[in-house]
Amino acid sequence: MAKTDDPRMKKALEMLHAIEDKDAADEVVSVLNELAPDYARATVAYAFGDTYARTKQLALRDREITTIATLAALGTAQPQLKVHIRSGLKVGLTQQEIVEIIGHVGVYAGFPAAANAYFAMKEALTESAAARKAAAGASGTAKMKGGKAKPAKTPAKAKAAKAKSAKAARQG
Repeated sequence: MAKTDDPRMKKALEMLHAIEDKDAADEVVSVLNELAPDYARATVAYAFGDTYARTKQLALRDREITTIATLAALGTAQPQLKVHIRSGLKVGLTQQEIVEIIGHVGVYAGFPAAANAYFAMKEALTESAAARKAAAGASGTAKMKGGKAKPAKTPAKAKAAKAKSAKAARQG
């Protein structure tokens, strides 16, 4: 998103970047801004510049618990829920805590709402893992078991390894 002189939007973007991947957050704001600039300013400035910024009243972790529970209860906000599941993990929630939050929501909002939330969680975790893997590849290293780094395979080496694996599968 383009730079802004609006102090509420500046604060909103700072908060959004604190809880979400910067590029993903900027993409959401950019799309909203392109389609409905007044809506983008109103919702982003209010939600993140005014509400999320009130960290003295409620910590970001607690705000994410509340947001995850609310979006899960709606049962119809999977894209937003995925964003806030990733944000919850970023501000210190564990996967097990999020599973428990969603299960608790199911008691009050219904099993279909909880099931939708679990599916959104699975997608969010899968997307996050893919993004981490892509970032590791882009940085030139890949993580091995045990946390040790090794150089990432070049495209040619990756292709050769894939061909070798396919050949072994055909022979086996």
